[in-house]
Amino acid sequence: MILRLFRLEFATRKRFSLPGSRHLHRHQFAGLPRFQLSTLRFILGLLALGVAATPVPAETIGFEGFSDSTILTTQYPGLTFTNAIILTSGISLNEFNFPAHSGVNVVSDNNGPMMIDFSAPITSFSGYFTYLEPLTLDGFNASDTEVASAASAFSNNLACLAGPPCPGDPGSSPNEFIELGFAGGISSVTITGDPLGGSFTMDDMTYNSAVPEPGSFPSVITASATLLIIGRRKQKL
Repeated sequence: MILRLFRLEFATRKRFSLPGSRHLHRHQFAGLPRFQLSTLRFILGLLALGVAATPVPAETIGFEGFSDSTILTTQYPGLTFTNAIILTSGISLNEFNFPAHSGVNVVSDNNGPMMIDFSAPITSFSGYFTYLEPLTLDGFNASDTEVASAASAFSNNLACLAGPPCPGDPGSSPNEFIELGFAGGISSVTITGDPLGGSFTMDDMTYNSAVPEPGSFPSVITASATLLIIGRRKQKL
């Protein structure tokens, strides 16, 4: 489109630049290059806005709506959980030591480190964790190369809702917020406590996708076509 715009201007100037008509040439077409230049700049600005990726709003999962002891795998679109089980307060979950951050359900590591695979890359990951072993969160890109890492602040942050003696480390509190991020894109996250599992709970997991919102580029094309038509009409006048 941009190349055609320059060719149109060049062809028009060449066709009407007759010998001896230098004054007429300046009078008739003096405004044409200026209009085309401003139009071209505006189109380039619109294209830059259209190509730029707009982050998708953060997604938060509270793990509600599942029955106790549900094995979590692919119930959430775009996510695949491994070694993950739903625990419900008052049933399998001891809410006095592992209180939910919100609602009644949490997810726990089951038979090994919990792994979460994302069908589309994300830029950040976080959650609220209660644990009885030190936690490590590792983020990997599409090539399975580690690109981000985070660790718990304590070795144990169990709650003391049942009264002393309190099992958590001094200064700790349940539902510690832990996050990691990588602008280049994270394709999977591994959360490790006890290698055999059964060592932590996670609630209100949040992640940001790196995928741009669709629909912006077609609107840019429509606006650019409209401006080009207006420019051609002004040339005819």
